[in-house]
Amino acid sequence: MEIRILGAHNGETLNTSCVSLLIDGSLAVEAGGLTSHLTIAEQKGIASIVITHNHMDHIRDIPIIALSSYLRGTCINVYSTAHVCDTIQEHLLNKEVYPEFQRIPVNKPTIKFMEMEPLGVRNIDGYSILPVPVNHGTDAVGYQISDKKQQTVFFTGDTGPDLAECWRYISPRLLIIDVTLTDENEEFARGTGHLTPRLLEEELKTFRRLKDYLPDVLAIHMDVVQEPVIREELKAVAARLDTHIGVAHEDMRLTV
Repeated sequence: MEIRILGAHNGETLNTSCVSLLIDGSLAVEAGGLTSHLTIAEQKGIASIVITHNHMDHIRDIPIIALSSYLRGTCINVYSTAHVCDTIQEHLLNKEVYPEFQRIPVNKPTIKFMEMEPLGVRNIDGYSILPVPVNHGTDAVGYQISDKKQQTVFFTGDTGPDLAECWRYISPRLLIIDVTLTDENEEFARGTGHLTPRLLEEELKTFRRLKDYLPDVLAIHMDVVQEPVIREELKAVAARLDTHIGVAHEDMRLTV
């Protein structure tokens, strides 16, 4: 499984983009920084997009890639919970903000929304995908994604602490997990459904206790301004846990 990190942050600058991953060139996870990092030819290779929740930095590029697909005469499936699918159609592809690409062309709509049930495994383009509830807003899920060779990654999407129940359902080789804010901002992180390095440490301790191992860990969704401090705090967490914690960056490429 080849994973390309298109966007690794919670905000846009000259060098950073909102979160989006691309797996094997065809399966997109999140659409925060999707189109700005791909050529038209690369965009054409995307068959499906899975979305964890309905916040703007995770769905922003769906209208843009929809327009590009419409003009090429191709189609894309968008998978998420019913709440997220409804939100995108009601507030983005609603004629006022952008055309209803889920309705045009009439005989073969450009975007097809596919609803997923939490904890219900779906086969999407040859990948086995399990949506697991996490602690962030309404109906937010993370995704365990397994390919045909049974290589498995779990992407939390945005999440706050208390993930013990989530951990019970997954056994990934790689854990890509939200670490948005510094330890100094823990109260704000808890209130908005995110993790800090210290909160991550507690969740990894719980994971190890429940599963008797730790997967490879990659932190993502860092705040652009706070990233230097987050990196230093993650180093300290890795040392205490005697493990490696990587930090995602734009155009990072991984093999699982």
